[in-house]
Amino acid sequence: MSDIQPQTPASAEDITHRVAFSHVTGIGPLRLAGLERFFDSLSDAWRADRGMLRDAGLDNNSIDQLVSTREQLDPAEAYERYLEAGIQALTVDDPAYPRRLREIPDPPPLLYLKGELQDRDEWSVSIVGTRRPTAYGKQVTRTLASELSAQGLTIVSGLARGVDGIAHETALEQGGRTIAVVASGLDIVYPPNHKPLAEQILNSGGAILSEYPLGTRPGARYFPRRNRIIAGVSLGTLVTEAGEKSGTWHTVTAALDQNREVFAVPGPITSAQSTAANHVIQRGLGKLVMTAQDILEELNIGPIDRQAELVEQLPEDPVESLLLQHIGAEPIHVDELSRLIGQPVHETAAAMATLELKGLIHQVGSMTYARR
Repeated sequence: MSDIQPQTPASAEDITHRVAFSHVTGIGPLRLAGLERFFDSLSDAWRADRGMLRDAGLDNNSIDQLVSTREQLDPAEAYERYLEAGIQALTVDDPAYPRRLREIPDPPPLLYLKGELQDRDEWSVSIVGTRRPTAYGKQVTRTLASELSAQGLTIVSGLARGVDGIAHETALEQGGRTIAVVASGLDIVYPPNHKPLAEQILNSGGAILSEYPLGTRPGARYFPRRNRIIAGVSLGTLVTEAGEKSGTWHTVTAALDQNREVFAVPGPITSAQSTAANHVIQRGLGKLVMTAQDILEELNIGPIDRQAELVEQLPEDPVESLLLQHIGAEPIHVDELSRLIGQPVHETAAAMATLELKGLIHQVGSMTYARR
């Protein structure tokens, strides 16, 4: 789990320059972090001469890319284009940044959002699979996406052909929420024939997410990185139908690395399109799923409307808020929590009981808890 915790949101100037740096090829999260340590601000780093950039640790190629980009791009004008397009740029310390995504080992330092994220998206399941599903794969994807959406869960997928598209479409047909995570800039819909689907997602109140700046075209190297976000924003990942060497394995691996649940629908042993799902089950990497109830029971959740209602009805408490900053996907004992927040064990335990009633945490062992 990442150690990053929500702090004070970044200033407008800082966001503006983070967006600008995201357009510089060769300056990723690690190099950007190095620049932040060296310079007083990212605006200083943006304007620095070659000598200062070299002293900050950039190699000649990265310096060339930065100099070339800033000759063509004005940070304020670039950021204005995002605002005009209705796109938010969220840092990990922004309160609007998805909490579950913040918990993963390598959360995107800058996440682009078009549309709307809601509190109820805390309860979401990603559905992934092949771009060429069989009739069986289409049927089980529609059935399970429909059942999960009807229970109030948000459906997350990658807007790709096949299983992804079916999952999004089914959630929309149910009148439910759905989130798409893409491997391109938010101004480019891939595949192009899913542009109407992307518009439907946004018009329904859903959201589209990307860690890539405007103008980024989809590339093979971007999809594995995209898949970790799909797994990261979700409670669990469901594989309905996928081949052994498909990109679905990247999502499964990411979910396991993030300590998230994995689910798989068994398929015919003669079908190459069921190989990945069958292997997930055979290797004990995930739970065999036949109905949505199998997923709900494993996640220990009921209808989401009821859980959201409980959260709204019960009074907020500063101790509860403090506890939620320290409880993540990895189990933690009440004694350790008591030490972290500086409260007596009995008061900590009482607050934990309330959080469990609200459906925000669950007990995974003797006095040991984790986020739902």
